[in-house]
Amino acid sequence: MGGILARYMILSVYFVLILFSFSPVFCSLSSCRLQGKFNLNGMYKAGDMILGGLFEVHYSSVFPELSFTSKPPQPSCQGFDILGFRDAQTMAFAIDEINRNSNLLPNVTLGYSLYDNCAMLGLAFRAALSLASGREEQFVLNTSCLGSPPVLGIVGDSSSTNSIAISSVLGLYKVPMVSYYATCSCLSDRRRFPSFFRTIPSDAFQVSAMLQILKRFGWTWAGLLISDDDYGRHAARSFQTDLARSGGGCLAYLEVLPWGNDPTELQRIVGVIRKSTARVIIVIAHESHMIHLMEEVIKQNVTGLQWMASEAWTAATVLQTPRLMPYLGGTLGIAIRRGEIPGLRDFLSRIHPDSDTNNNHGNSMVRLFWEDTFQCRFSPAPSKWVDAGGRLCTGQEDLGNVDFVFLDASDLRPEYNVYKAVYALAHALHDMLQCVPGRGPFTGHSCASLQRLEPWQLVYYLERVNFTTAFGDQVSFDKNGDALPIYDVMNWLWLPDGSTKVHNVGVVKKLASTGEELTLDEDRIFWNFESKKPPRSLCSESCPPGTRMARKKGEPVCCFDCIPCSEGEISNKSDSTECTSCPEDFWSSPQRDHCVPKRMEFLSYHEPLGISLTTASLLGTLICAIVLGIFTYHRSTPMVRANNSELSFLLLLSLKLCFLCSLLFIGRPRLWTCQLRHAAFGISFVLCVSCILVKTMVVLAVFKASKPGGGASLKWFGAMQQRGTVLVLTSIQVAICTAWLVSSSPSPHKNTQYHSDRIVYECVVGSTVGFAVLLGYIGLLAVLSFILAFLARNLPDNFNEAKLITFSMLIFCAVWVAFIPAYINSPGKYADAVEVFAILASSFGLLVALFGPKCYIILLRPERNTKKAIMGRSIPKT
Repeated sequence: MGGILARYMILSVYFVLILFSFSPVFCSLSSCRLQGKFNLNGMYKAGDMILGGLFEVHYSSVFPELSFTSKPPQPSCQGFDILGFRDAQTMAFAIDEINRNSNLLPNVTLGYSLYDNCAMLGLAFRAALSLASGREEQFVLNTSCLGSPPVLGIVGDSSSTNSIAISSVLGLYKVPMVSYYATCSCLSDRRRFPSFFRTIPSDAFQVSAMLQILKRFGWTWAGLLISDDDYGRHAARSFQTDLARSGGGCLAYLEVLPWGNDPTELQRIVGVIRKSTARVIIVIAHESHMIHLMEEVIKQNVTGLQWMASEAWTAATVLQTPRLMPYLGGTLGIAIRRGEIPGLRDFLSRIHPDSDTNNNHGNSMVRLFWEDTFQCRFSPAPSKWVDAGGRLCTGQEDLGNVDFVFLDASDLRPEYNVYKAVYALAHALHDMLQCVPGRGPFTGHSCASLQRLEPWQLVYYLERVNFTTAFGDQVSFDKNGDALPIYDVMNWLWLPDGSTKVHNVGVVKKLASTGEELTLDEDRIFWNFESKKPPRSLCSESCPPGTRMARKKGEPVCCFDCIPCSEGEISNKSDSTECTSCPEDFWSSPQRDHCVPKRMEFLSYHEPLGISLTTASLLGTLICAIVLGIFTYHRSTPMVRANNSELSFLLLLSLKLCFLCSLLFIGRPRLWTCQLRHAAFGISFVLCVSCILVKTMVVLAVFKASKPGGGASLKWFGAMQQRGTVLVLTSIQVAICTAWLVSSSPSPHKNTQYHSDRIVYECVVGSTVGFAVLLGYIGLLAVLSFILAFLARNLPDNFNEAKLITFSMLIFCAVWVAFIPAYINSPGKYADAVEVFAILASSFGLLVALFGPKCYIILLRPERNTKKAIMGRSIPKT
């Protein structure tokens, strides 16, 4: 916060200075004089129209101590920047080329006024004020103030911080600035910087390009290092915002690199890098930051990292040394678009101090370049230099004998942006001069003129510039003053001989039709790892299908655990944030990655339980048939004829139906089986129990008739009455079943409540009341039969059938009393199995209890199958 406040205080001071720079201290009726003039390194060329330029020709500056006992001395610049000087010469070359072009600004000569900002905001502001106020120390006042401004536009500054400060003030006067190197995304704010343009993409696009590279290689976990200035802070803000919006990853850490060599802070930052699991590091900072950072990286021997460079240090030759290549080899970087400028190298090789129009001043850029290149001084040289034996420059030195980067025009990047900036201003001026009076864009359809040119008028034409360079690149500005964004993707290739080559492996650009587009030649990328493949940089491994991501508490969203989906839920893609439930009739696969139809469960003929019950049912039916055959064969014997043989045959038939009806409970439920099973079961058992009840009643009537005066009771239990009683009792059950089926019929039902992973296919009874009445009626008859048989158990007879009926009814009632709780508590198919078991158990109980003893006598004790034996007379023992 303090830094921001200080910056705005500085801007306020400079604003006051610019007002004073335009304000005359001494004015007569004929002239005025500027308050002061700054001593700046510069280059100047006269012309009909002058373009200004701000370039970083020195690395740093030194401000003298101010005692104010004498006139304060001017700051001095140190560390000649050969590449910054080449940028300035590129502007001079572009203007010279334009002046030789008869199709662009014909009959108009462009000039330039270039200054060195010495990599310092204060000097950059001094230079901007000098450009705005002009070179003349004294102005002659005319009756009318006519003429062009001192400069029509400024190419520069190279620094985002400098551009923000200068454009904040010059923007008040709508003086156009076209920067070739200031990338801060904040400069796209037209409300704050209405006259600022640039030919380099903003950091917003650089950040977007980096995010596309991260996405291309699946790097979702990265560290970010930034410089402590507007360039770094705004880039970090854009990076965090775009990263959160895209959801393509997150930052393991964000550290601010200190200015200068701060060993304690650098040691801490490198310690964070070493401990982090992120294998990719993005550095949006300057070359000087990287120099100090890499010294600490070497000390702590932090290897195995993939570095990603911003355009500020992608091409930094000072970092491309054999000592740093084990750490920085394979670096991917965003670089300014490379361009070709035909003729620039020849122009640079012809530079000579004598050709400089401002060489009478000791601070000319060309003279400083010459002195730095040949390590000499022009006369008059400083006394210390002469005393130390330093040689003097003659001006006859030959640049062709010097092997240095200045003449290398094979990789022009910032220079190409300077070239485009100059041509953008030239095309804007050309379009302005082509205006036809009466058809102009300004008030009253007027046109701008050189005699009455206002800076804002040039801004109008600059916003509409659209041309193509000789290299084939289109140059135009959007509504924010930004050029069409395009970057080269560079890779640091570590050659076997230890040298380094920074080569182009792709391009990222923004197209109006398709949006942002990244093109990479991955086969050309050098990876500084043993695998020679891109590294993996993930906080957590990707969650496979069948799992979901569960964020770790207190950690970024990229750090998560993979939780398997619950039963019945799936995720069919990687990195799912949640699992989705399967439809009702489906269930999750074992891998939880897709839904499968739920297994249908019912009492089947193919499973062991179903096979066992079916076998028992068929066995019971077979036994009934055998017994029926035995009784038919021996139908004339006393044992069969006793107590109404017709009821015995009817009872065997009903038992046979009881055994067979159990088969309706086995197999896939269908509507007809659901409706038939309980009706068949109820009617068969009522028929069976009715026969038993009638037989019991006949036994009681026979013994009652054997007593004196009891013969009248037999007339109510003749054959017709017995048949009628069975028919009536059975008809009642038929009526109950009919009413049940008509009112609320049983039907198949898919039950998903018992088990979540399978469907129980069952028959619902429809009406519980109907089912209860059906069972209750059977129970009523059974209990009545049991009571009557129990009362007749002690009647005199050698073969008293009442005892057998009592025992059989006891078994029957016991089975069905036990059936009710078992049926209620048995889910799904086991309820059917319980009911089948109850049917079979009670049927076998009746069959064995009623017919077992009779078959035993008929087959094994035929001597007892006589009327005499049945009537209770003595039988000889054998």
